[in-house]
Amino acid sequence: MGILDRAIANSVPVIPRPIVKRISSRYIAGDTLDEALSTVRDLNEQGCVATIDVLGESTESKADAASTLKDYERVVDALDEHGLKSGISVKLTGLGLDLSEELCRANLEEIVEYAGERGRFVRVDMEDSPYTEATLNIVRDMHERHENIGAVLQAYMRRSIEDVQRVIEAGFSVRLCKGIYDEPRSIAYKDFDTVRQNYIFLLDELLKGGVYVGIATHDEFLIWHALRLIHQLEVPEDRYEFQMLLGVDEELRSILVGAGHKLRVYVPFGEDWYEYSTRRLKENPKIAGYVARDVIGNITGKLKR
Repeated sequence: MGILDRAIANSVPVIPRPIVKRISSRYIAGDTLDEALSTVRDLNEQGCVATIDVLGESTESKADAASTLKDYERVVDALDEHGLKSGISVKLTGLGLDLSEELCRANLEEIVEYAGERGRFVRVDMEDSPYTEATLNIVRDMHERHENIGAVLQAYMRRSIEDVQRVIEAGFSVRLCKGIYDEPRSIAYKDFDTVRQNYIFLLDELLKGGVYVGIATHDEFLIWHALRLIHQLEVPEDRYEFQMLLGVDEELRSILVGAGHKLRVYVPFGEDWYEYSTRRLKENPKIAGYVARDVIGNITGKLKR
């Protein structure tokens, strides 16, 4: 990872928003649902499935939460209309968790039922640590009534090994990622290699535990270990998939698809792109560096004309 790339990523808060949007356009489908659908269609043609994420997090009113719910129902309707292979992902704060857990549960159940009736899966994203316990409890309870729901575990969280055991006992699907929120060392591993080792450990436990696992990483070291575990444990194809973000390491994505592995791409869209972009740029500084050099190259080329 280059020093310049990281410097660009860390400078995001002072970079004008139009430039951040230019950088982030590589991995955000656009502002509109039509743009997201077009992206999913292209991915399906490349042999990938998808998950659509409507950007936006904590809501400030019941009306906001209801609006988010309707946005997701429109996404589900559009996926059905166009016959696209995609599920959806939701954030519980977007469905009103900060306002009332009862409200959030009711909204989540509505969208899970709505999606389930149309054969669509709902992934409940994991947010930062204050929401971890509530998120897992809500997904566990919802899974008792609806099989088309799963959660996310983050490998940098110290608590995740206990959460893995809870997930295995409950039997719901898990997306395993490294984790991107800025958490204190008391609850999250900070060392890069430690996070990697914990990822492998957790993945091993999940695969042995028999739950469906979304192996969410662009780290080829971790993908190699995932393939090793799949081979050694003789994990059937219907028990796992690889997952990647839109616009990140498309070559590796093609290699996995070409090898016959199911691969899901997360497709975010919406007007609330800025906060998502800053987190992703900090997580993947190479993206910032790549696009920034492209921008600089275009400017330099124009000046030479």
